[in-house]
Amino acid sequence: MSEIKIAVLVSGNGSNLQALIDSIEKGEIKGKIEVVISNKKGAYALKRAKRHGIDGIYIGKLNYPKREDRDKKLIDILNEKKIDLIVLAGYMSVLNERIVNMYRNRIINIHPSLIPSFCGKGYYGEKVHKAVLDYGVKLTGATVHFVDEGTDTGPVIFQRAVEVDFDDTVETLSKKVLKIEHQLLPLAVKLFCEGKIEVIGRKVKILDYM
Repeated sequence: MSEIKIAVLVSGNGSNLQALIDSIEKGEIKGKIEVVISNKKGAYALKRAKRHGIDGIYIGKLNYPKREDRDKKLIDILNEKKIDLIVLAGYMSVLNERIVNMYRNRIINIHPSLIPSFCGKGYYGEKVHKAVLDYGVKLTGATVHFVDEGTDTGPVIFQRAVEVDFDDTVETLSKKVLKIEHQLLPLAVKLFCEGKIEVIGRKVKILDYM
């Protein structure tokens, strides 16, 4: 099986990107990150990419004010790099439906809650953790899923829970969940690259990987 070519889309710090890079450099993931694309010009994730010799590209409102131009540029890069898998690692923008269709079951996203709780429009970043704390639930966690036309509605690949303590803050809960994210996202990408993920309707079957 040929090496899977990966594009990682980011908006911020890029700690999940770093987790992927580390797993690839350790030989755990049989794939290669060909490009990192950010919709935020100053995203630290772009510096992470540069540090590891990966192309980092900014596509945002400053250099492409029109949405259709941003979408076209993104598609052009994906085609030029012959990308097999798109990973959304803290990407704070909705993908064009054309891209979703082009990469059906080949776009993986990480979300900081147990979907279908605390997800959908308006639920991102610290807003998720604040909602979890405000509601008073005892468990939250992280979900890795495929992307479809909805917001956080695609087939679930992995989920893992963490306990919410009474004294947790947005910051402490975020750190707990991020630790889980850094485990689940590389695992999902690893199994995708090995052809061990099968989507059957809304369900994801994980083939033997132990």
